[in-house]
Amino acid sequence: MTLHAPNIRPIIRALDESAINRIAAGEVVERPASAVKELVENALDAGARRIAVDYSAGGKVLIRVTDDGCGMTPDDLPLAVARHATSKIDGSDLLNIRSFGFRGEALASLGAVGRLTLTSRADGHDGASLTVAGGRMGQTRPAAATRGTVIELRDLFYATPARLKFLRTDRAESQAIAEVIKRLAMAEPQVGFTLTEITEGDAPRTIFRADPQSGDFFDALHGRLSHILGRDFIDNALKIDIDRDGLRLTGYAALPTYSRGSSVQQFVCVNGRPVLDRNLLGALRVAYYDFLSRDRHPAAVLNLICDPERVDVNVHPAKSEVRFREPEAARSLIITGLRTALSSAGHRASTTVADATLAAMRPEPQDQVPRIYQMDRPSQASLGRAYAFQAPEAQGFAEAFAALPFAETPSARVEAAQADPTDTPLGAARAQVHENYIIAQTATGMVIVDQHAAHERLVYERLKRQMAETGIKAQALLIPEIVELSPSDAQRLLDAAADLTALGLTIEPFGGSAIAVREIPAILGNTSAAALLRDVLDELSDLGQSQSLQSKIEAILSRMACHGSIRSGRQMRAEEMNALLREMEATPHSGQCNHGRPTYVELKLHDIERLFGRR
Repeated sequence: MTLHAPNIRPIIRALDESAINRIAAGEVVERPASAVKELVENALDAGARRIAVDYSAGGKVLIRVTDDGCGMTPDDLPLAVARHATSKIDGSDLLNIRSFGFRGEALASLGAVGRLTLTSRADGHDGASLTVAGGRMGQTRPAAATRGTVIELRDLFYATPARLKFLRTDRAESQAIAEVIKRLAMAEPQVGFTLTEITEGDAPRTIFRADPQSGDFFDALHGRLSHILGRDFIDNALKIDIDRDGLRLTGYAALPTYSRGSSVQQFVCVNGRPVLDRNLLGALRVAYYDFLSRDRHPAAVLNLICDPERVDVNVHPAKSEVRFREPEAARSLIITGLRTALSSAGHRASTTVADATLAAMRPEPQDQVPRIYQMDRPSQASLGRAYAFQAPEAQGFAEAFAALPFAETPSARVEAAQADPTDTPLGAARAQVHENYIIAQTATGMVIVDQHAAHERLVYERLKRQMAETGIKAQALLIPEIVELSPSDAQRLLDAAADLTALGLTIEPFGGSAIAVREIPAILGNTSAAALLRDVLDELSDLGQSQSLQSKIEAILSRMACHGSIRSGRQMRAEEMNALLREMEATPHSGQCNHGRPTYVELKLHDIERLFGRR
């Protein structure tokens, strides 16, 4: 279908200001949550310490943002709602942006598609109010107000009703608003936030509240994350504070055993600005790839700090993506920083593992119908033996117990108490049950170790150290394999040829866009060079460098570790069990197996006593 009749020259005309604002609003204000984000960021730029957000009908009917920032004078209000008018920058340097906002589009866009009212007062000035509806500005009027600003947006998209059809349900839009507030609250832990839903006929309902946190940044962030993500996260998170080459990475990253089924607990900021940047989130995923299975996701709250001139935030209308001058340096800092922190955690596993174990062991509530266990209906032989124990002429307890026949041999080996100290982190081995689980006594409780999973991780780490020390052996192909690629793909591979050679994959140009594969990693055995190159290309395109070859090699090492580790069903002597515990304590990442599952469970004595009603 043609947009105009053939042979008729279309006329170029200038759009009016109202149409321009509505078009701009389509980029800046995608949904009510976008409007909330822009208004709250303006409040933060104004130096607010407390910000209150009220909304109705998922933000479609009402959005009100109240702050205690510096405020605006009566003369400032008309400029504030004009397009490309801002107090954040002077326009001379778009690469030195130190504020959330800088384009001067948000208020003009909101006034173009909704009914916008600004009420504000600055120190030493009278309060004033201004209304903009559908792009038409009213007169500035005096208003009673405290220091700060109140921005009220009603009937969002009333001027562009077609946009309303693309909005989701009130519940979905409310959840999106709450997510925006929580992200900003994590980025600014020393600022107080309140989110309230207003429903006609009902009392206002507080959806989210976070009071300002005191102390230094890490203390404030610790308290804020505990409130938003819960105690489980902060109790199982590692503090991150790494500075390298003018870049600094701060925040908290959770242990691998505290993994999630989705990426909902991954939050990344750049200079305090929450972003959804796939390159940075990809680096976070790469940092954990050696510790988690494919269906598990790490949890982390990170802030990458750098000179504003080294990052461009003006690449996306919603400012949710950034572009670094040295992207590899930022990516490398996240990967190496997180791996260093995870290594420093040693054998530590998340406390949620013990919590889940204790929950499984707790008795059922009394109001539920109890399960029928075999012990609830003892056999006649069991009753007879019980009566015999209670009779005065019965033998001594030990002799009678020893004389009883067992239906099957118990799957447990009990070791006499050793002289081993129990004040070590994983304690001293006391027993082995079902030829797979080691029971160890610690100074404050007990530890249950999965011997196969634990030794698998130990062997794997040992093989990786050997690979790092001696390098990866390459296997020369008798006849080099020629792979035809597109010119851009061939050049991308050749640019990374030196890194690939270090991993045992040797390539060279073979005329045109063909690549000759001379050597492949010997550990991969009989593999297709063409398929290997395409895997490497996919990762180079996605992340900027290839982890796929490294992943394949380490996957081989993981399988080798599985076959070379202590198997389930093998009985171990006390000295072997204790040696395994000591090696776990000395080996990084030994708290989880190669697939991210815990290798041990620690139960505190007071929790065990509570199970038996002794506390």
